[in-house]
Amino acid sequence: MLSIFPRMFNAVLENGISARALHAGALAVRLWNPRDFTDDAHRTVDQRPYGGGAGMLMKPAPLAAAIDAARRVNDGPVVYLSPQGERLDQRMLDELARLPALILLAGRYEGIDERIVQSRVDREISLGDYVLAGGELAAMVVIEGVARLLPGVLGNQQSARQDSFSADSQPCPLLDCPHYTRPEVFEGRAVPAVLLSGNHGEIRRWRLMQALGRTSERRPELLAGLKLDRRQSELLKAYRRGKNFQSERGDD
Repeated sequence: MLSIFPRMFNAVLENGISARALHAGALAVRLWNPRDFTDDAHRTVDQRPYGGGAGMLMKPAPLAAAIDAARRVNDGPVVYLSPQGERLDQRMLDELARLPALILLAGRYEGIDERIVQSRVDREISLGDYVLAGGELAAMVVIEGVARLLPGVLGNQQSARQDSFSADSQPCPLLDCPHYTRPEVFEGRAVPAVLLSGNHGEIRRWRLMQALGRTSERRPELLAGLKLDRRQSELLKAYRRGKNFQSERGDD
């Protein structure tokens, strides 16, 4: 991990799933600060861009030296967290989690010198269509997203495989179904009876129906252009009929 603010990563490395992965030995994280590879008294890592314009740019020499030092220890691909990269999704996290090693590069200011992107960056990843002050928060998202997929980190590894957008969602990565825990009634709202039935086949059917319905309502683009099989189509129709029935009752 390369960043000029390495202490920011204490938040993710000392808490939660990522800390558990570190303590279990499933995850190892080493931090390199480009400031340690400067040659001036002020440890300068930024400079004005050629051609003018607002903001500063990260200098290529300290970044190059830091990346080269990281590569002598870690032979994984260099991933630059950038608004111009591929949008991060669960399938990409699955892919990254299967790699033996990874070097994350967090930029700052207006970004990094393009020659570093050309010579040393293997992949660019973005959290979405917005801009943060730097790549550290995006890198933390990648670290935690990968850590929870590593074998032995979660108490029940199936929980990672059944989450929203997981590779096991069918017919495509779907939003998760709603979940309930004790008590059975809270503020007058009861747990759906099917979840108390003990009928695991019906529970699976209900959960898939809810996942399809929620995805259709909240993220319809995930289903656009996909051909649902007969069972999935019937479940989605049943979900919509149920919602319409509830709406009609609410109008009375």
